[in-house]
Amino acid sequence: MAGQDFFIRPASGMTSDDWIRLEGCYISVSIARRMTRTVTHGGEGDDLIDEGAESAEYVVKGEMDCETYRKVLEMFRSGQPYIHDPFEERDVKVVFSKLNYDGESEEFIFELIEDIR
Repeated sequence: MAGQDFFIRPASGMTSDDWIRLEGCYISVSIARRMTRTVTHGGEGDDLIDEGAESAEYVVKGEMDCETYRKVLEMFRSGQPYIHDPFEERDVKVVFSKLNYDGESEEFIFELIEDIR
């Protein structure tokens, strides 16, 4: 399967020129519901409560040059960037969980987390 374009911009970016386009990326998303579990020892089991909130974790893999890496690193260090979710076709405010970059191969891996409610 061919990769797809991934778009990211800094939180302060307001125009279309602020988006960085990374071509040929492999993007996956994992969405999880938040639950509370109360275990009562000596009781009749436990209570599992759906808190009604979700988190999404995006993993993005691809290649970028060193100049682009520096721009992304600045976003990593300066706050919550926005990405364009290619699956739901919407812009999403995220937090960088992890950024890996190999300067020799120019390969990167981003882990980004969105707090959905």
